[in-house]
Amino acid sequence: MRSIKQPGAPVPERIQWVEARGRAFSFTLDAGVPLLEAARRGFAQEGFAGGVLNFRGGALGPFAYVMPALSKTGANAAFYSDTFRPTGVTRLKLGSMTLGSRDGASFFHCHGLWTEQGNRASGGHILPEEAVVAEPSEVDAFGLDGALFTAEPDPETNFKLFGPVACAATGARTTSRVFALRLRPNQDFAGCLEEFCRTQGIARAELHGGVGSTIGARFTHGGVTEPFATELAVTSGTIAPGSAGGLEAELDVALIDYTGGIAEGRLIRGDNPVLMTMELVLEALE
Repeated sequence: MRSIKQPGAPVPERIQWVEARGRAFSFTLDAGVPLLEAARRGFAQEGFAGGVLNFRGGALGPFAYVMPALSKTGANAAFYSDTFRPTGVTRLKLGSMTLGSRDGASFFHCHGLWTEQGNRASGGHILPEEAVVAEPSEVDAFGLDGALFTAEPDPETNFKLFGPVACAATGARTTSRVFALRLRPNQDFAGCLEEFCRTQGIARAELHGGVGSTIGARFTHGGVTEPFATELAVTSGTIAPGSAGGLEAELDVALIDYTGGIAEGRLIRGDNPVLMTMELVLEALE
């Protein structure tokens, strides 16, 4: 399987995880409000400090983002581009967000695809400090109670990355047993989730959110993303018994690579290793 050497040594625990409770809900992002604050308000109104959400549209402006890029210094296996600041209103096509905490304040990690003014298709990593909601839009969210994604230094990748940590329950209304996960580099995305479910005795599960990167990508429709550095959003995901009886993950994603190539589709099981990280919430259904 493809792999990329990281600057630091791999830690033994390849999945960082916390069991918690959660609930799916939807809310409207308010226009004229910074995206970070609009997301924070939506979760707080339901009693949650954080969680994950998925965009199915929407508009941002002002707006700033970065794309994946090669590392100029060698301090990281890959890095970020210079900042892009499109003029006018940018129309979101899709995206995934992890809402958590960094340095004691709300923060998010968000990847998506969009169309900029002039009908230019692009995508990447939205900067929390420079994105404002341009029009009201509804999002699908999943709140966490008892776990929070928290940004901490990660010696393996030499980045400050979100990972789930246990926290005091707030008493928000919840409906499901969930696991907040962070998958570490150089392990197959689908295989990692399948093994986790087997270990936890989960027969069927649904994914919520999903922000991270893979080492290129191989799709079931035959498409291939060769450039190794990507910014990826999970658009849907399930783990369930396959035709042979064993657990199989079906992971639909959208990504942009460091050359600007955009791809969407279902990932091939066993051939899509994580590059830096993969954050998501796994809801146990059985």
